[in-house]
Amino acid sequence: MAIRDSYEPGTPCWVDVTTRDTDATTAFYAGLFGWAARPDPRPGAGGYGTFTLGGHIAAGFGPTPSPDVPPAWTVYVSVADAEATMARFVAHSGTPLLEPVTVVDRGRVAVARDVAGDLVGLWQPAGHIGSEVVNDAGAFSWNELATDDLDHARRFYTDVFAWAEQGPLSDTAAIFTLDGRVVCGAHTAVSGEPRGWSVWFGAVDCDAAAARVGELGGRVILPPSDMGFGRGAVVADTQGAVFGIAGAPAPV
Repeated sequence: MAIRDSYEPGTPCWVDVTTRDTDATTAFYAGLFGWAARPDPRPGAGGYGTFTLGGHIAAGFGPTPSPDVPPAWTVYVSVADAEATMARFVAHSGTPLLEPVTVVDRGRVAVARDVAGDLVGLWQPAGHIGSEVVNDAGAFSWNELATDDLDHARRFYTDVFAWAEQGPLSDTAAIFTLDGRVVCGAHTAVSGEPRGWSVWFGAVDCDAAAARVGELGGRVILPPSDMGFGRGAVVADTQGAVFGIAGAPAPV
């Protein structure tokens, strides 16, 4: 189990899910990943809370901003200065959705759309760094952007977050790095694939985890299959929030 106590600015550091039914959502992820829900009772928390895995913070949950906004997972990138990063978004044709705001004693949060309209969050940490447990079964493990314009995405994110590209891999796929470390990926979306940043969680057995999603009332969108990293599946929770499950390669 990889435990983090900090993130270098420019690193995806946090994921959270919005829901219209907190009880249903927390029950689903408890059954799937063994997460424990920890609501924040303090004034100003707005119904937000955290999931823990083995006592370590794994992800967040909270209500949808309005009834007409569908439940979804969002990824946040750690930044040293939320205002300065948002200014770079705007300078490169991004669009602010939530200007930087202080979240009690945790840090500052902002949300924007990139040049292609895909949503991404910014997190300037104070008392909360983001996910403490990562890259393990039941933990945040990967982010991947599906986009209709990979060239624009390459230019936008290398300018805004100072990411570099490993490779490049091909005309249709990219792996982004920060100071030589792999941080996330992107690819040209295929027909019917949801556009935007996807959030992936690790699993010991991808096939078993996907089956468990169905048992808990969720939906399997893309059944487990062999991908570049091993076994992967795309699923949705009981409220419709989509995420990925990444497992080890299938036995030969």
